[in-house]
Amino acid sequence: MFAELNELLGASPQRPEPGRFTLLRDSRTDGSFLVHHFLSFYLRAGCKVCFVALLQSFSHYNIVAQKLGVNLTAAKERGQLVFLEGLKSCLDLVFGEEEEQPGQPSPLLFLRKSPSDLRALFEFVHASLSAPGSEAWAGPVLLVDDLSVLLSLGATPVAVLDFIHYCRACLCCQLKGNVVVLVHSSEESEDEENELVVNSLCHHSDLILWAEGLATGFCKDVHGQIKIIQRVSLQQPGEQDLIQIYQYKIQDRNVTFFARGLSAAVL
Repeated sequence: MFAELNELLGASPQRPEPGRFTLLRDSRTDGSFLVHHFLSFYLRAGCKVCFVALLQSFSHYNIVAQKLGVNLTAAKERGQLVFLEGLKSCLDLVFGEEEEQPGQPSPLLFLRKSPSDLRALFEFVHASLSAPGSEAWAGPVLLVDDLSVLLSLGATPVAVLDFIHYCRACLCCQLKGNVVVLVHSSEESEDEENELVVNSLCHHSDLILWAEGLATGFCKDVHGQIKIIQRVSLQQPGEQDLIQIYQYKIQDRNVTFFARGLSAAVL
């Protein structure tokens, strides 16, 4: 599984550290393997998870999760997982097929109304993780894949940052839970709004996992490198952040991490 990544992060699968905002960032590569890791990690730890999935369908995540030994369908049935299938909700809203229930607006209501108002999405997250019975789980977790899609759907950068701010204040501070979000970025990108959001999130993150493609291009034995940034300066002003860099290879049911230049192919 992803035991190697847990060791690199110093994370206990039985007792996740509460109150953390973790940013998953990818450049020139697909960082979705990190999303699958955290989804299976928190479900195994007995946490209540609200998964705002804007990129793929439920069946996609479930197939990958089963390879990692986690059944998302069973997690939904027992009330541990609340899954928002963003692709379906978007289509239903755009084509008018989603019927709004009184007092329960669509989480993606901004598509029909104001692009600067993500209150409906926040209220969905808050209601999902503070519903009666939620206290029976180890802790609330919000997982978003991926935040950049909200910008592509027309949400303003300020609205996206406000949404994350309120989620952090509610989950990390009040409920002692965790927030994990994935964003795409590129230092050469001309998308100024996306880079504004990425840079702001980096500034407020407790932990950053930055997956990058190799500068030299494709390699079958090394799929990319990951930069792990522990934001020590966030808690201790004046201190330097702790940065670790590893290369990795993605396999069917596992991801192998190793120091740069020390892949099995090289040795």
